[in-house]
Amino acid sequence: MSQAATYSVQTVLKDGTPIQIRALRASDEADMLAAIARTGPQSLQSRFFVLKRHFSEKERAYFMDVDFSNHVALAALAEEQGRYAIIGGGRYVVVEPDRAEMAFIVVDAWQGRGVGSLLLRHLTDIARAQGVRELTAEVLSDNTPMRSVFAKAGFRPGRSEDPRTVRLSLSLGSARPA
Repeated sequence: MSQAATYSVQTVLKDGTPIQIRALRASDEADMLAAIARTGPQSLQSRFFVLKRHFSEKERAYFMDVDFSNHVALAALAEEQGRYAIIGGGRYVVVEPDRAEMAFIVVDAWQGRGVGSLLLRHLTDIARAQGVRELTAEVLSDNTPMRSVFAKAGFRPGRSEDPRTVRLSLSLGSARPA
């Protein structure tokens, strides 16, 4: 099993709020669905490119069936009303050898506080350690906050096949880990 499957770190947001970033677990499904329910329609459209409120059994299985090799997913958790709850998540899926596509979502109440940037940094570190050489993301052109998160991490814009989106990419180098 990959080290990513047991990944867990305590960190803090830019305002000092403590959060945990850890590997998504099968037992997180209900909490993940609760986080989606606390996420507004515009945020969901920014993530899924369509207005999405409900997920089929097949979609839920896909999101939860993470092998931590070709599909790596992290959850960000913070204390809310006396218990830890998922406030965001990020994942990458290997789409061809050495290249993976990333995606993120952050609950509206937690946006703009650095959750997405922290998830991106930790996923990038895992990808690099696992030999991924390039990370890509498709972002809606008008999703300025997420485009800014990717730009600060060094992602560069490229050509997208969909005129509504911007394709962003980050080279992680060519050396595979020993």
